[in-house]
Amino acid sequence: MNPGLHELQPYPFEKLRALLGTAPANAGGLPHIDLSVGEPKHPAPRFVLDTLAENLGQLSAYPATKGSPALREAIAAWLRRRFALPRTPDPEREVLPLNGTREGLFALAQCVVKPGPEALVLMPNPFYQIYEGATLLAGARPWYLDCTAANGFVPDYQAVPAQVWERCQLLYLCSPGNPTGAVTPLARLKHLIALADRHDFLIASDECYSELYPDENNPPPGLLQACAELGRDDFRRCLVLHSLSKRSNLPGLRSGFIAGDAAVLDAFFRYRTYHGCAMPVPHQLASIAAWNDEAHVRENRAQYRRKFEVVLEVLGGDLDVAQPDAGFYLWPRTPIDDETFTRRLFAEHHVTVVPGRYLGRVGTDGTNPGEDRVRIALVAPLDACREAALRIRTLLESC
Repeated sequence: MNPGLHELQPYPFEKLRALLGTAPANAGGLPHIDLSVGEPKHPAPRFVLDTLAENLGQLSAYPATKGSPALREAIAAWLRRRFALPRTPDPEREVLPLNGTREGLFALAQCVVKPGPEALVLMPNPFYQIYEGATLLAGARPWYLDCTAANGFVPDYQAVPAQVWERCQLLYLCSPGNPTGAVTPLARLKHLIALADRHDFLIASDECYSELYPDENNPPPGLLQACAELGRDDFRRCLVLHSLSKRSNLPGLRSGFIAGDAAVLDAFFRYRTYHGCAMPVPHQLASIAAWNDEAHVRENRAQYRRKFEVVLEVLGGDLDVAQPDAGFYLWPRTPIDDETFTRRLFAEHHVTVVPGRYLGRVGTDGTNPGEDRVRIALVAPLDACREAALRIRTLLESC
């Protein structure tokens, strides 16, 4: 067996089920409101579903691992438009479709990490659990970069010892962050590129929440955008991963992409031909339709904007919480410990959230930066989000 299997921790939702499984039954008979899983609940775009349905006959054909030229061209064109790149990424060499960012984030580490006792993969803390699992199963050790209120929930990369950077083979970024919603500024991205050059490691930027932001005139920057501003035309050592799950409310389509350094993607493509992860042709055609349209994405942002307004209006004076830079999560500090808060909220008010400690690990200072926080995913309908906020406020009155 891969020894890394024995180091994998239970997934956060497994821990959550165990925690809530011991909670008393909801005595009030309130309908359940689930704000724990980051699964978009807005309707999928009808034109995308129509494209999918119209092409189901093509399930009779084996798809290509590299995806169709038309899909890669649509992705490359979207990248140039969205991040104001001076040139369109080469669809043949600098773009690969993925079955969602999760698949790519995990597989990338298996491809690029050289295992050994000195191998390190750096990641934000708290974090999307795939980063840690991919690291352990690739034969490396995770190094956690704490994201706290004190650093604006963006790691203090200058505090990382030089000997850690020397051992780093891969750095996972998450901007906008999950669960914090913090956006890494362009200047910080440029600093990381310089560090990658100096210490010879790869940067994988998970940008799957990049299209959910409050200000239509201020979209979050991306790693390829930082490359462009540096005149780094070849995207060397830089990779970005995007998805249609959050952007287009299509988590079940399992459609995303990785783009950037052509030399790395050449090796990754070779790995994936053995990995067996080609996207079905109807999914590719539906994805092309989604990447080519922005109207549904703007409407999606408007719906989340309204949810934040309503929920923060209810909770703003009673809970230590603020509007995130982007994404659809709230990351409030709880007046009691996060597990007790979560358990009581479920048992007494039938609302489910995730304890912050389940999303983090004990860092270099001996604490878990997720403790005494909870992640609240504003994915339920607007009225349900407002009702959940009212129930949370009721719980706060008794804490």
